[in-house]
Amino acid sequence: MKIGLFFGSFNPIHIGHLIIADIMQDQTDLDEVWFVVSPQNPLKSSKSLLHEFDRLRMVELATADHYKFRVVDVEFHMPRPSYTVDTLAYLSDRYPQYDFKLILGGDNLNHFHKWKNSTEILAHYGLYVYPRPGNNKVIENENIKYIDSPLLDISATFIRNTIKKGGSVKYLLHPDVVDYIRDKKLYE
Repeated sequence: MKIGLFFGSFNPIHIGHLIIADIMQDQTDLDEVWFVVSPQNPLKSSKSLLHEFDRLRMVELATADHYKFRVVDVEFHMPRPSYTVDTLAYLSDRYPQYDFKLILGGDNLNHFHKWKNSTEILAHYGLYVYPRPGNNKVIENENIKYIDSPLLDISATFIRNTIKKGGSVKYLLHPDVVDYIRDKKLYE
């Protein structure tokens, strides 16, 4: 089986993440998409992150109705900050029967060379790249697949700020995630 790994802080997971994951699973050779919730991204500040278990729960709620989506908390049990190459090695050891591919936004491809062991990731796992607003780098490599998908410009920062101002995020988040945020008074 071919598994697409969709890494992110998911702070919060939004409809854009779900659309991309659905396209990756439906319109490529990926059998499933696993959402890998990252407790701490080494390239981002963690000051605005919700607790990792709240973010994990929101991803579980948002993906519960899709049988080809799975949520994994593997990085919760690894040294921090977590590096993608280490997570990929761990998952490959634990699930040798699966062929893992990394799902990546075109904007992140611009910085991919800065990732720890990026050449090893590319050589051993490969990338499934979806377009993002802005400058999407194109690298010609047999281990990179560019996937046609809608150009979505949904920002978790915008969502957090909207919630803080008391605005509606009804169509930006899965309804169960909206309820979870409201019930726990998150991002206020």
